[in-house]
Amino acid sequence: MFAVAGSVGYLVDVVVLLLSNLLVGPHLGRLFSFSAAVVATWLINRKHTFTNYRELSLITEFSRYFTTALGGGVVNLLIYFTLVNLLDLTTLWLPVAVAAGALAGMLVNFMLAKHFVFTYPK
Repeated sequence: MFAVAGSVGYLVDVVVLLLSNLLVGPHLGRLFSFSAAVVATWLINRKHTFTNYRELSLITEFSRYFTTALGGGVVNLLIYFTLVNLLDLTTLWLPVAVAAGALAGMLVNFMLAKHFVFTYPK
């Protein structure tokens, strides 16, 4: 289910990126799209992937999820920005750069979510 959530997150990421790219370009647009993808994957993961876990506070859970998503997000965004800048990618190729970054960050995000977000307090 984590991979399904990631796939939906990728689609959200690409759609928001392509729309925001028209207004603010591929760099700032990627920050907006990454944030939208994090929200989408959090909602899916809390509902379907980590079903036995419920944080008392949604704000606390989302804060922890977003913070840990930044771990994989750093890897994700570094790869994206490197590809966009080095290869001077056109809009058509932006989804490929998003995919490369997302795949690299997925394992990091899974481990952080599993061990630091959706875990029972000790």
